[in-house]
Amino acid sequence: MNRTPWQSVWHKHPGVRSGDDLTRGERAADRMRNLMGSWGFVFGFFAVMIAWAAVNTGLLEHVLHHKAFDPYPYILLNLFLSMMAGVQAAALLIAAKRSDAISSEVALHTANNTDDIKKLIQENTQLTAAVKNATDLLDEIHLHVAHIGKVLGADDGHFPPKMPPVDAT
Repeated sequence: MNRTPWQSVWHKHPGVRSGDDLTRGERAADRMRNLMGSWGFVFGFFAVMIAWAAVNTGLLEHVLHHKAFDPYPYILLNLFLSMMAGVQAAALLIAAKRSDAISSEVALHTANNTDDIKKLIQENTQLTAAVKNATDLLDEIHLHVAHIGKVLGADDGHFPPKMPPVDAT
């Protein structure tokens, strides 16, 4: 399966645009949503927070006896987290908008398929009625042929193997 890491299963849906059909912004929104909504991002985020605290408090302040660039209570880190929260809010809105667009494409595809299926069912019903009419006519022909066989002397309605020709006069 040749999938790029940012692709999801919906890229395989025939009603959803993908690849070169997407704009650069749509591809970026897909990548951002799949990156920020992953366990890798969550664990990476926690790793950065722990590393920030460890470097500032443990290494710079206690081990090297230098003044940490962001000592406890980590005011600079708090500023970065606030800025990141604002960016993530916008990212969530972009991802939600892209998800809505995908859902709309799937819904339109499903509606078109439903209309096509309804047409096929209607055509199938008409063909079934035509086959029933033809079968009814065939049954009637069989009854007439069986009656002719009885008239010509076949008791069971079947013609004997060598039947004399019927006089048309």
